[in-house]
Parts: sequence; structure tokens; C-alpha cells
Amino acid sequence: MMDRRQFLETAGIAAAAVAAPLAAHSSAADRLIDDAQQRSFRFFWETTNPNTGLAPDRWPTPSFASIAAVGFALTAYPIGVEHGWVTRAAARARTLATLRFFAEAPQGPEASGTSGHKGFFYHFLDAKTGRRFGRTELSTIDTALLLAGILFAQSWYDSDHPHEVAIRALAERIYRAVDWTFAVRKAPFLSMGWHPETGFIRSDWDIYNEGMLLYILALGSPTHALPEGTWQAWSARFEPSWTTRGGQPHLHFAPLFGHQYSHLWIDFRGIRDSYIAAKQIDYFENSRRATYAQRAYAIENNGGWRGYDAECWGLTACDGPGDFTLATGGRQREFFSYSARGPGDRDDGTLAPTAALGSIAFAPDIVVPTVAAMHRRYGRGIYQKYGFLDSFNPTLTDPATPLKHGKVVPGIGWVDGDYLGIDQGPIVGGIENHRSGMIWRTMRRNPHIRRGLQRAGFTGGWLA
Repeated sequence: MMDRRQFLETAGIAAAAVAAPLAAHSSAADRLIDDAQQRSFRFFWETTNPNTGLAPDRWPTPSFASIAAVGFALTAYPIGVEHGWVTRAAARARTLATLRFFAEAPQGPEASGTSGHKGFFYHFLDAKTGRRFGRTELSTIDTALLLAGILFAQSWYDSDHPHEVAIRALAERIYRAVDWTFAVRKAPFLSMGWHPETGFIRSDWDIYNEGMLLYILALGSPTHALPEGTWQAWSARFEPSWTTRGGQPHLHFAPLFGHQYSHLWIDFRGIRDSYIAAKQIDYFENSRRATYAQRAYAIENNGGWRGYDAECWGLTACDGPGDFTLATGGRQREFFSYSARGPGDRDDGTLAPTAALGSIAFAPDIVVPTVAAMHRRYGRGIYQKYGFLDSFNPTLTDPATPLKHGKVVPGIGWVDGDYLGIDQGPIVGGIENHRSGMIWRTMRRNPHIRRGLQRAGFTGGWLA
């Protein structure tokens, strides 16, 4: 009969994680951050299919798999190992299964029966079969988020163990297979996606946003790279986004995820391209300023939303209560379901904890008090099995409100009922970069990331 430690190891759970999961930090705020990270990690560990590595788009509502969530999951597993929440053997097995699935998944131009085309993958996959879900698009950015997790795994699993050797080889195979030139609809920009029925989406990646990661991966390819000058042509279009709103000058993108996603894997501290060097900052500082601007927007609160203040802020893409118009607080207000929210852009009073927590590495001095305040004020309704639920809205307090999903919790307001993989991921990774910089250190070693940055014209700092 197995003893307790043997049982835990067989399950892939480190015994130390069960014994003292919150021993690392002493203050109440630090313990909350620890707990939020561990709970968010367990979202990926416990909801992902261990045989395919497919992570759900959301939970507990039954859903399709999200390839972007898989990229966040692959990044979360080594964090779990570093903290003793799971064993390296278990994380390695899960990662190997994931990479085998994507390396072997069928590709082709057919409208059904495949998982991708030209090395890209469909945004959503059927959770059971791993094939294209419905009429979802072949997504360039979601493929990039998946690849970021895959390349992180390639650099983190660095031992001579045969399974880690296999992980590195599979990661190389998957990355090399992506034909970035295929996705150029209107040169030099990458299209946002492609449908086998209708061709390319009309929108391109042609403004400042999370596309930094996308273009760095596309420029770093050893097989199908975009041409020299692509980054410079793209960054030449940034200037209309330069703003002084919310305090210090910075590149504006309304939802905070646009300032967070690329930075989860790439350490932009001290490295600069020609555009940001001319502004005498780097992109890390830009994201710090964007985070402060969101807090300033909440303090100003011109919309009169309940709950907004210096310790309660955070707008990004997240779930919402539904699509309807309602008179509340003496105003006629418009509300939205899932939407990309930001200052002055589809702001309906819905706050997302991931907006703040995903920026903890940029501005811990304002994020930590905000997380503590959200938990103190609303925790009994919004903090559950896997940490903070995706979103909440303190302005909506009427139980008779025609909600799409979620519910109104007395004394709190509307509360979402789901966790979203692409919002859990920045919590796990953002906290880790703030605490240890482990993701950044690991990705500095990846030759494809270094090549992509150098071909984009980045110099200085750790690249030197």
C-alpha cells in the first residue's frame, strides 16, 4: 500500500504543496497573492485534459478548448513545479502530451476535420476531438499565445531526460511549421485570421497592442519569417496611439491585456526599438504608465460607476452581465456581455481582477492594495475555488436584471459565474514575473525569441 507521499507523487502533487502552500510570505496581502496564484494555477492543472493538453476556454460552464489558454497552461506548469505544487515528472508528462497532440494534429484547408492550416491553429477546438470548433477562425494571435507557451516549455525543460529531449524537439517542429508569410493579406501586416469558407479576416495587426508578441515570433522564425523592415513598418503606425491621458505620456490601448500579454513571456526591461527609444522609455515602462492611467481613470470616475476608486479598478477583455440598456443611478446605461473594456471604451462598470493582477509586475505598489481591497470588499462573492472569478459589476444590484449569465449577489452586485483561461493565465504568470522573473529569465535563453527581437531592431539590456 502506498503511503501519503507516494500517493501524492503518483497524482503529480508535491507533498510540500499540501503541507504548507502559503508559507513563503508573511503579510496578509502577500499571502493573498500567493493563494491567488496557486488557485489560478490549479485552474489549469485540474481542468485541462491530461491526454491532449487541451485547456477549456472557461469553467465551470462547459466549453470548447482555447489554444491561447493552452499556451498559458504550458507556462503555468513549470511555475507549479518551482513552487512545489506539482512534481516535475507530472508537469513534464502533461507538457509532452500537449506538444504531441499539436505536432500530430491534422492540418489542411478543409472546413472541417482539421485543427489548423499552414502551421496555425484554429482559435477554438472541440474539447473532445481537438478539431476545429464550429466556424471559428484560424487565429494568428491565439496561435502566437500557444507558441509562446510552447517555446517557454522548450527552454525550461532543459535536462537530458528523454521526455524533456522530446519536448524540445516537438516545440521546434511546431514552431518551424508555421508559415507566417501565408497570413500576410495586405503587406507588410499580418491578418488577424482566416476562414476556409471566406478567406482572410479584413482586419490586420496594424496598431500598437499585444501584436508585439506576434510579430516577434513571426520575425524569429528560422523557416518562414516575415521580411526585414516589418517591425519598423508596423511601429511607424504607433504614433496616433501616443497619449497623455491618465498621467504620463504612453502608448494607449484601452484594455489592459494589450499591455500585458507580450510582457508575460518577453522581458522588455531595458531593451528598446527605435520607436520607443525616441520616447526615452522602454515598453515595460509604457505598460507601467498604462496601468497607472487605468487607476487614474477609476479615481476620476466620470461615468459614476459604483465601486470605482483608487483601490478598485481594472478594465480589460472579460465577461459581462449581458447586452442590454438599463436605467440605474439616475442614468440610462448600456451593458455588454463578453467584451474588450477600457477607459472610455465599452466601460459598463464591469471590473476584472485579472486586469490588475496581470499588471502586478509593472506596478506592484498599486496592484497589491487593489487586490487586497477587492478581496476585502467583495471576496465572499468573487473569490472561490480557482481564485477570483472572471469579473464583477458593483453597479448592477437589482436581482431582476435581465442577465445573460452570472448572478446578482446581495451587497456586492453582479458576479460572473465562470473562470476564463486567458484571464487566469496572466494572473499565474504575472505574479511569477513579479516575484522571481522566472518566465523572463527562461525566455531570454530561447534563440527564436532573441532572433525575433534582434530582427525587430531591439538592442541594449540583456540582448547585449
